Amino acid sequence: MKSVNLNITATAENTYDAIVIGSGISGGWAAKELSEKGLKTLVLERGRNVEHIKDYSTAHTHKWEFPHRNQLPTSVTEANPIISKCYAFREATEQYFVKDAEHPYEQVKPFDWIKGYQVGGKSLMWARHTQRWSPMDFESNANDGHGVDWPIRYEDLAPWYSHVEKFAGISGNKDGLPQLPDGEFLKPMEMNYLEKHVKELFKKNYEDRPLIIARTANITEKVGDRGPCQYRSLCERGCPFGGYFSSNSSTLPAAMKTGNMTLRPFSVVHSIIYDDKKGKAVGVKVIDTNTKEIIEYYSKIIFVNAATLNTTLILKNSKSDRFPDGLGNDSGELGHNLMDHNYNARVEGEFEGFEDKYYSGRRPTSTYIARFRNFGKDKQTAFTRGYAYSCGGRRGAGTEVSETVIGKTLKEDLTALGPWKFTMGGMGECLPYHENKVTLSKDKVDDWGMPILQIDAELKENERAMEKDMVQTAMEMLDTAGFKNIENRKQARNMGLNIHEMGTARMGKSPKTSVLNKHNQVWGAENVFVTDGACMTSSACQNPSLTYMAMTARAANYAVEELNKRNL
Repeated sequence: MKSVNLNITATAENTYDAIVIGSGISGGWAAKELSEKGLKTLVLERGRNVEHIKDYSTAHTHKWEFPHRNQLPTSVTEANPIISKCYAFREATEQYFVKDAEHPYEQVKPFDWIKGYQVGGKSLMWARHTQRWSPMDFESNANDGHGVDWPIRYEDLAPWYSHVEKFAGISGNKDGLPQLPDGEFLKPMEMNYLEKHVKELFKKNYEDRPLIIARTANITEKVGDRGPCQYRSLCERGCPFGGYFSSNSSTLPAAMKTGNMTLRPFSVVHSIIYDDKKGKAVGVKVIDTNTKEIIEYYSKIIFVNAATLNTTLILKNSKSDRFPDGLGNDSGELGHNLMDHNYNARVEGEFEGFEDKYYSGRRPTSTYIARFRNFGKDKQTAFTRGYAYSCGGRRGAGTEVSETVIGKTLKEDLTALGPWKFTMGGMGECLPYHENKVTLSKDKVDDWGMPILQIDAELKENERAMEKDMVQTAMEMLDTAGFKNIENRKQARNMGLNIHEMGTARMGKSPKTSVLNKHNQVWGAENVFVTDGACMTSSACQNPSLTYMAMTARAANYAVEELNKRNL
């Protein structure tokens, strides 16, 4: 067997205690936790640096100050048919998104891969919903036989949920719902008139479906040097007030403050270097994004947090005599079990009333109905698992402005309000299917010589049956609540567009069926940890980012403990 031929000079100059690949939500947490525990930590990011406040170039730009009024010209949308589908891709935010041609991939089945390559990753423009998973969610695979059993339970993660919630700042109510455990919350945001009314109507007609204010990483009180939220709802531009959690405003500054973090942007990670003789990883091979120079960095431990699909690409590209099919891939599961959520169900209705009511500010989050299907007394036969709803009441313009009116009539048209509307958007769980997978192209490479990804995944019968129920149930609930003009505003999203891809390097109890153990360590390379979406064994129906944060903090703590015991 061959051992790695190390460049001794480079080893001395480029050695750290820890390397973190990626600076997004989970990578930022890895950087913070490892640096604060005293490890000299190198953070590698393939994109440019984005400094908090300084580089939020459009944070204070008014709509009328953009050349295209914050809309994208046809030339941009036609050149970017994938990224243009994303709700946050606008003239004010296009600098944070990877254009379609900049990092191509192959779609065996339609899959919209939304990427953000810069320091902070997609934590700059995420939707900020942060719900804990429940005990039910960590037990579901074992109970119904889909996928493999999680090697951890809610109790293992609960203290780490609390740990990250306190630092990130999560606003919300303690609602006492077993399927949505309460956390460490700042004061909640307030529902508007219609939402409060609908809450009482749902409570009267559907005891198992309470409408609550969404739990979100927008801070309603000052947290450290951040915030509070200014209710501008311009979050995806980057918040100069630090009103929401991002790596740039929170974890990376905390890591930098220790003096232990070194940040290297413009660093495409090619692969992880595995030493066959030592039986562990010893470093990473990096390609400079701009110069294409190849550099090697070395460390005792490595955290891979490049976001699900790029993390899997790196692991699959990390081949050695010990791991000919990719690092940790003894099971053959690396790249398989790709999941996303199903957000295709959307229903809207009009409410007659509250004509004299409105609301102030632009609250940057929604209301929420937690999972009630296949929970408690509810038993469905058409599908397994369940879904939640993201809901919201609003009131917009009510009169189209005529081109011929001026003066008082024009003023009245511009200020007229239409009816209140209430929207219910389904958030459905996706099962882990082995055949939903990503592989490396055998003959096509990107601009850095890396094989491009081939993505072969789709929503299946269970997700489509759940989607049908999400629509029918929402329409029934709005009808019972007295809404008029109820519309099925069904979405046509491909997998990927909900930006919750996960599962391609799943945790498990055995190296025969999984890629990672219960501490997020790669089987056979225990000094490599994966704590982003790739590690997920099932998807639940909650937004996953808070779970990534908690997983990362837990794994970092364990890694340092094992280092101190000289076990890594």
